Amino acid sequence: MHTTEELGIALAADVLAAVEETGDEALVSDVNKIVEAASSALQEAYMAAVRAQRADAKARQFLEARLRKARAARNG
Repeated sequence: MHTTEELGIALAADVLAAVEETGDEALVSDVNKIVEAASSALQEAYMAAVRAQRADAKARQFLEARLRKARAARNG
């Protein structure tokens, strides 16, 4: 049996992948409404995971850009 946190993380990953594939940002809030109606604990875990995964993606993009810039300057 998975924990609520594990379920939230997995659901967030699937929803964010679907957003990426479809371009439909409303999926995040639509799924949130469905989950919230059934389980506030899962809803909290899901939204926390959405925020965390989006923050991680932005931070990684920033880091990659900064590294590309540093490497270009070094090789330049």
